[in-house]
Amino acid sequence: MARNAHRGGPRGQEVKEFEEEVLELSRVTRVVAGGRRMRFRATVVIGNRKGRIGLGTGKATEVSISIQKAILQAKKNLFNVAIFKDTIPHDVKVKFNSARIYLMPAGPGTGVIAGGSVKKIAELAGIKNMLSKCFGSTNKLNNAYATIEALQSLRARQAAPAKEKPIAQPAKAETEPKVEVKKESKPKK
Repeated sequence: MARNAHRGGPRGQEVKEFEEEVLELSRVTRVVAGGRRMRFRATVVIGNRKGRIGLGTGKATEVSISIQKAILQAKKNLFNVAIFKDTIPHDVKVKFNSARIYLMPAGPGTGVIAGGSVKKIAELAGIKNMLSKCFGSTNKLNNAYATIEALQSLRARQAAPAKEKPIAQPAKAETEPKVEVKKESKPKK
C-alpha cells in the first residue's frame, strides 16, 4: 500500500464527490427579551456536474458551521437532473412563492445564459447549454428553490432511435392461374 493512500490522495487531501458553491450568506437576527441574537444563514448548492445536484440551507452563530450544516442538508436533498445532449429536454415554467422561473433548452455552443443562483445551479448540475428568465422576485433563495423545483419537474427524453429501412418483401406469387381470352375473329364478308 502506497504512502498516504488510505487518506484519499497525496498530502492528505480528500477526494470530494461533489463540488460546493455558496449561493448566499446572510446575517439574520432574532429579537429576544435581552436584545438581539445574531446568526448566519448559508445557502449552498452541491453537484457533481454529471446530473446530480442538491440544495440546502443552514443557520449557526458562526459562518463555517452554518456552511457545514447547509452542505449536510444539501446531501440529504440530492436528486438526478434529466439532461439531453448537454441541455434540458424541454421548456419548463415554475412558480415558487413570488419567484417565477422559465428555463429553455439551447443549441450546442450557446452556454448557460442565466443570472445569479440559476447559473450556478445549472453549471453544477452539468447543463452546458440553457436559456433562462427570472420574473417577479430578485431574492436569491426563492430563485434557487424555484430553479431546483424546475429541474426536478423535467422529464427524461431518450434519443430517437435510428430509423430502419423497410425490408423489401418478395413479390407475391399469384395464386390464380392466368386465363387467356382469345378474341374470336369475325368472318369476312
